Amino acid sequence: MYQHDIGKRSAKVKNVVERGAVKKFAEAIGDPNPIYWDEETGKRSRYGRNIAPPTFPRVFDYGVIEGLKLPSKGLIHGEQHFHYERPLFVGEELYCYAEVKDYYEKQSSMGLLGFLVIANNGEDADGNLIFTSTSTIIINEAVRKAMSV
Repeated sequence: MYQHDIGKRSAKVKNVVERGAVKKFAEAIGDPNPIYWDEETGKRSRYGRNIAPPTFPRVFDYGVIEGLKLPSKGLIHGEQHFHYERPLFVGEELYCYAEVKDYYEKQSSMGLLGFLVIANNGEDADGNLIFTSTSTIIINEAVRKAMSV
């Protein structure tokens, strides 16, 4: 179903790790660590500045993968994990893009399930990879059939 999309990627989109957004995000996830919002704490930290919470890349714009057609409802978030080369620094610009990494199918008691693996990547201005967030989206048989109509 999505095998032909493997390797496709979106164009890079500039995102900023904005101080106010980082503070709001930390508050929303209930993380009171001052490394995210207090400038003095950031300066005294081993990074010498404020950083963003580990799941902050969820708020970035990764662009659109041309030709990738996903249904607007019925998808299941299977899993997600993050890999970092270093923390995200408050104030820095990142260039983010999405890429289809894999698609496979498995038979289950609920019918045939599709597993679409998408990597969301962030690079610095020099093109160095800073993080990758990999998500697996599960497409159940009912959604697959509705897409075929």
